[in-house]
Amino acid sequence: MRKYYTRACNFYHGRVAKKLIQSKKALPLNDKKNIAFDTLEIFKRKKSKVESHLIYFKDVKKLRKNLKSIVKQDLKKIVSKRKNFLKNINFSEPSIMGILNLTPDSFSDGGKFNNKNKSLNHILHMIKAGAKIIDVGGESTRPGSKTIPAKTEWKRIEHVLRNFKKKYKFICLSIDTRKSEIMIKGAKYGADLINDVSGFSYDKKLLSNLRNYNISKVLHHMQGTPNTMQKNPKYKNVLLDIYDFFEKNINKKFNDNKIIIDPGIGFGKNLKHNLTLISKISLFHSLGFPILVGTSRKRFISQISGKHDSKDRIGGTLASVLFLLSQGVQIFRVHDVNEVKQGILVFKKILLN
Repeated sequence: MRKYYTRACNFYHGRVAKKLIQSKKALPLNDKKNIAFDTLEIFKRKKSKVESHLIYFKDVKKLRKNLKSIVKQDLKKIVSKRKNFLKNINFSEPSIMGILNLTPDSFSDGGKFNNKNKSLNHILHMIKAGAKIIDVGGESTRPGSKTIPAKTEWKRIEHVLRNFKKKYKFICLSIDTRKSEIMIKGAKYGADLINDVSGFSYDKKLLSNLRNYNISKVLHHMQGTPNTMQKNPKYKNVLLDIYDFFEKNINKKFNDNKIIIDPGIGFGKNLKHNLTLISKISLFHSLGFPILVGTSRKRFISQISGKHDSKDRIGGTLASVLFLLSQGVQIFRVHDVNEVKQGILVFKKILLN
């Protein structure tokens, strides 16, 4: 557990960002010239409470020696370019991960694409709409869901994985699973990315079994299990606790840098937790890895808007995506690819003008 944490904030975009970077009045986020920041929020854990204060980035040199060293190390990761390790994905640009749930009981689209032709047609629809990554899942991890056997999960997704790279070899294939058996089979069919909501903690043999495969990983945070995660989730400080989770697991579990981090919106978090994570998402840039966030149609949107049908939450999804985009998030996991892609294009045009 850390004592100090550094968050980049007060962002500028487009021509303003470029001008401020050139005049050395702001710093580039992830070495991008069209998004800059000039302020840091420094958090300090103090026994049972957390304090924070804002400083101008040039005032880092005025900090006392040990704190200055920590902030400088964080700042180096915040401004550094993200390596493009994922197939055909440029982390300098926002990318959309389209969701394909091949389950009968997912919270939003359970059973809708279980038919072979329907699932392949939906993949094509999402790619044409602008998805650069397709995330295929055969086990629901909605709140209250229970684990299913690996055999059942594989049966649901095999037909898609068997055909995916034959049809879409330039599209990134992600598998949403907690089981190493499914991951290894998927890797043999050319999967590029593993998206494990358990943060690689469900299957204890998982990481050792994957060592022979050159595959990227999403390190996802979840408190508890899908069956228990929404039963009164608690944190000392949700933002810093999840940061500590990432830092600990990156150092402990992974021997490469092909990692994307996902704070797990809705996975063991209440409304306040989710809003804190979204509003302060830029803290995670100081870990030095690309950030993925999935807010699509989730319950926190219903809690704010009163829209209980998940299909009526596209507006809330788009609002959260555009805010996260303004904070430098690189990947957005969504159901409604066309609407989100259109929103990003228009928002970027306005923002970068």
